[in-house]
Amino acid sequence: MGLLRDELLKSIWHAFTALDVDQSGKVSKSQLKVLSHNLCTVMKVPHDPVALEEHFKDDDEGPVSNQGYMPYLNRFILDKVRDNFDVLEFNNVCWTLCFKKNINMSHLLVSNDDAFKIWCIFNFLSEDRYPLVIVREEIEYFLRKLTEAMGGIWNQDKFDDYKVMLNRKQQSLSAWELIELVGMGHFSKGMNRQTLSMGISEVFQELILDVLKQGYIMKKGHKRKNWTERWFVLRPNSISYYVSEDLTDKKGDILLDHNCCVESLPDKEGKKCLFLVKCTGKSFEISASDKKRKQEWIQAIQSCIQLLRLGLQSPHREARMRRRELRERQQAEQDELVERMRLLQTANENKQIMLESMRKKLEEAAAKAVLEEHRRKQTQSDLQDRYRMDLEREKMVRQQMEKQVAQKSSEVEQYLQRVQELEDMYRRLEDALEDERQARQDEETMRKLQARLLEEESAKRAELEQIHLQQQRAISQTQAEKQQLESERLAKETALQAAMLQLENLEKERHGALEQYEMVTKKLEQAANKTKTWKDKVAKHEGLVRLIQPGAKGPQRMTNWGPAAFTDTELDLRKKSWQEQKNHNQPTQ
Repeated sequence: MGLLRDELLKSIWHAFTALDVDQSGKVSKSQLKVLSHNLCTVMKVPHDPVALEEHFKDDDEGPVSNQGYMPYLNRFILDKVRDNFDVLEFNNVCWTLCFKKNINMSHLLVSNDDAFKIWCIFNFLSEDRYPLVIVREEIEYFLRKLTEAMGGIWNQDKFDDYKVMLNRKQQSLSAWELIELVGMGHFSKGMNRQTLSMGISEVFQELILDVLKQGYIMKKGHKRKNWTERWFVLRPNSISYYVSEDLTDKKGDILLDHNCCVESLPDKEGKKCLFLVKCTGKSFEISASDKKRKQEWIQAIQSCIQLLRLGLQSPHREARMRRRELRERQQAEQDELVERMRLLQTANENKQIMLESMRKKLEEAAAKAVLEEHRRKQTQSDLQDRYRMDLEREKMVRQQMEKQVAQKSSEVEQYLQRVQELEDMYRRLEDALEDERQARQDEETMRKLQARLLEEESAKRAELEQIHLQQQRAISQTQAEKQQLESERLAKETALQAAMLQLENLEKERHGALEQYEMVTKKLEQAANKTKTWKDKVAKHEGLVRLIQPGAKGPQRMTNWGPAAFTDTELDLRKKSWQEQKNHNQPTQ
């Protein structure tokens, strides 16, 4: 009942928000009275006008907020709700109050009925906090379901691009934004209105009406034992069967509980793909159209029975709960991470403060050290000044004492100076004698050296004269050889000129021979042409008659104009005689 109350509150919130015309968060009491009366009627709750008037009595001033309306709504309406009312009719009443004030359907690809179904799906998938929104994960879940129901292929890249745009805005959508997203056909391009409407209906039946599986299958009757085709609808705790898929004529229900089971049966009575649904006190024999559908129905019914045994809700509600738990876990982890980051940032800031304080302390210590150093240097300077003054006084005393010592020792120094002068005069005299002896020795050595150099110079002079005579003889011999080479060069030039003249004469003879050969060739061509003309005339006048003449016994050279004037042997002899004549003319020239 807690889950049902949460879903009812979402629809009522839409209705309450629609009545808040000026968006102040409050609704007038008269409108809330009408809303409460309608809710009691549609949910089959006994209407208590006294409690309604007592709660909204006229002496209260101003409109009522959502928080002010909630105590009455919980106490006098929702606490009395049972499962005996039509939830779709209740949702339709709330939808009628709110949809016209929030969305314009004229430019969308969906009908009002489809928009109502999307609105119900939004309430089912939205978060349990107000104002109601649907987050990115639930949007992706719904759009995937819708694409599969339409028989399309899910485009993850396209949705990722949409998520980026959604993150820049608000990371979630309201009910009216979700209806507009589907109605604009952004994720259903290529699908017509009918396909989109069928897809919305299929997702609506699964998520809102808890229809897990539906379709035509054969059922065996209990009384007449005949086989009849029925439209079966599987829900978490029952299997309903109708005459047709419009669900107008219901023929019965198969109530499921944890004691039920489903078994596969062998073919019999001409029926194939049989299976049996066993319930408390009753069993149902069913025949599917093929093995695949049989297996699908068996698995679907077994899944429902297993959920009932485990005390769980329908699969899509369990999936929604798991997704919410996962988001809450991720949000908790993110909050924990944010808290850790905050603590780390705080610790970092504290460390920065400590470092700053340490830096200030170091700066203060450095300033103190500079001040102490300045004091130390000042003290040292004062001590140095005192020491320098003491040194100056001692220096003055020492100078006075030195003057006295100098004055007393001046007489001794004069005496010593006289002795030193005498010693220097004696030493200079000895040096002069030594220099004179050394000069005589050097003079003798130089004289001997000059005599030796004169002898060497005379020998060199004789050698140079001999070399000069040899050079004169070599020069005269070179001039004779030069004259001989000049005469040989002149002779070679003369022979070269003669050879050049002979070459020019040979060139002239070759040109003359070529001219004679060309003249003979032209004469030969003219003769061949005349012969050919004559032969053509003879052939024309005499038909097949041909002149028979004796020919040479040896082989004849054939040309383009007929037999040649010379045989090959005669032509070789003529070439040989012409070559001998040419070789004979060259030496004579």
